[in-house]
Amino acid sequence: MMLPVIVTRPEPGNAATVARARAAGLDAFAMPLFAAVPIEWRPPDAGEYDALLLTSAQAVRLAGSGLDRLVSLPVHAVGAASAAAAEAAGLRVAATGTRDAQALIDAMTSSGKPRILWLCGRERSDFDARGARLDALPCYAVDPVAPPAGWDRLIGDSAVILAHSARGAARIATLTEGRRGRLSLVAIGPAVAEAAGEGWAAVTVTDRPEDAAMVTAAYALCQKAQK
Repeated sequence: MMLPVIVTRPEPGNAATVARARAAGLDAFAMPLFAAVPIEWRPPDAGEYDALLLTSAQAVRLAGSGLDRLVSLPVHAVGAASAAAAEAAGLRVAATGTRDAQALIDAMTSSGKPRILWLCGRERSDFDARGARLDALPCYAVDPVAPPAGWDRLIGDSAVILAHSARGAARIATLTEGRRGRLSLVAIGPAVAEAAGEGWAAVTVTDRPEDAAMVTAAYALCQKAQK
């Protein structure tokens, strides 16, 4: 019997992940624990910056018309989804990071001290700018919502849970306290795995920050469980 795969990221990414997982033959369930919403923001003068950093496709989806004032900036995006969202919005993607945000920032600052505008969420991680200018500008918020109906049933037995962010992993950890012994976690990066805490039946960290890698890892865990 195939293990259920629990997808916790906010929409619209949740539906995309569920569809990808089901196409791979997995028994995937949409269990978003957050909702992403736009917040008021004011775009700065693009001439004050050398690059635009995007660590989530949500920033592009929820930025609104203010994004038009930043089209002159080359985009450095974490993951293929962020890069694709940027290109679809008419932005020019100069680099796509295949690891985490810190690795991309390290690459951006390895040969100079660029002025980086980071279009991000209201709640965000801290990164080392390596002496460069890194200005965080929130344009959206990701707010927690009550677990959907069926959450308690799904985590009450063996299952695979996907964690797409450190904040999401921390929420998952809170909601599975004392019940992780039969649950396996797929984390999109090392920091995400760390935020999820200990006590899991298994933890898999993807080799790249992409949804496809998450589904591949979940598939491997489900196949292993069937043997």
